Amino acid sequence: MDTRKPYTTGEIAALCHVTINAVKKWIASGKIEAFKTPGGHFRVNHEGFVKFLEKYKLDIKEDLFPERKKVLIIDDEHDIVEFIKGALESMDRGYLVETAGDGYEALIKVGDFKPELLVLDIRMPKIDGFEVCRRIKGDNGTKDIKILAVTAYGSDDIEKIIQCGADYCMPKPIKLKEFQKNVQKLLK
Repeated sequence: MDTRKPYTTGEIAALCHVTINAVKKWIASGKIEAFKTPGGHFRVNHEGFVKFLEKYKLDIKEDLFPERKKVLIIDDEHDIVEFIKGALESMDRGYLVETAGDGYEALIKVGDFKPELLVLDIRMPKIDGFEVCRRIKGDNGTKDIKILAVTAYGSDDIEKIIQCGADYCMPKPIKLKEFQKNVQKLLK
């Protein structure tokens, strides 16, 4: 359970760069979950605010949420993406998660999303994980992004992706606890 103090409408307005009336309209329309104090003022729990931000992808002052690391999942298999998203959500760290279905889409999203960690499948259409890794680690603007590669193809892929600059590589099928441990280690 989240023990942080609930946000006032004024605090949410400041974080989202909108007016208090805009926040009240979001509450009235059900876009953001809120409750009323005995004095009749609206308050929003941290968990509800985070859900709202993720659903509407609002630009907020990131320094107020330093614990919210950004993770980009890159895999062409929907089931794997869903498993990894679930693994991250169950870690209770409040990660901001984006996904990409191939290396080309991933490189575009890296520029917009600016993740701290990539969970990168190696064998994908368009641009494979090796090339994504080389480009990320070869660019001064992105070289500090951590890369956790995943592969179903064994030790040859693992050695090659590490040579391309990945910080760590795990075999598929992914073991939940091992995956979570590696994410924590890379984002410490």
